[in-house]
Amino acid sequence: MRTRVKICGITRVEDAEAAVEVGADAIGLVFYPPSPRHVEVTRAAEIARCLPPFVTTVGLFVNADAETIAEVVGQVQIDLIQFHGNECPDYCVGHGRPWIRALRMKDDIDLGAEAARFTGARGLLLDAYRPGVPGGTGETFDWSRIPQVLAGRIVLAGGLDPDNVAQAVRQVRPFGVDVSGGVEAEPGIKDKHKIARFIEAVRRGEQAK
Repeated sequence: MRTRVKICGITRVEDAEAAVEVGADAIGLVFYPPSPRHVEVTRAAEIARCLPPFVTTVGLFVNADAETIAEVVGQVQIDLIQFHGNECPDYCVGHGRPWIRALRMKDDIDLGAEAARFTGARGLLLDAYRPGVPGGTGETFDWSRIPQVLAGRIVLAGGLDPDNVAQAVRQVRPFGVDVSGGVEAEPGIKDKHKIARFIEAVRRGEQAK
């Protein structure tokens, strides 16, 4: 199975176009003001409009209220919502879009229980855990903690870059991988060559037995 690739934290049209050109399946738009990759709604709408068919636009929210989500979804062509805070299952289902749930890999997390809890999600995005930081830490976690039975629902994130993603794909066999800082020139500004190297490494990882 081909591993899907999401390039997250896009803040410029040219970065979205560059990601698509080298094979990205999805781009992520961060609607979380404290993040250095936060994007305003008008810019996000411009980015979404430049994307071709079959490239998924993902809107990332962290404990946002329903009015904020509705405002974004009303103005931006969002295909999929990514909940990256402490949102409960009942809250995630009420926004008129399919969704995925991000989980930070605390030491005591029970992935089987969380997968059962979030059965309405299209998938689970697994990120590294750092207290007080909802994501974008640039840190990896122990991939062996992911049960193989869940691999088909998993989008793997957390500290991935062109140098480690092939091993991650070989070991986990996730449905998809998500990268932000690992393909940047600086926070919020992507590097097309790093994106290309990242996707090439994903393909190498797929081919390994």
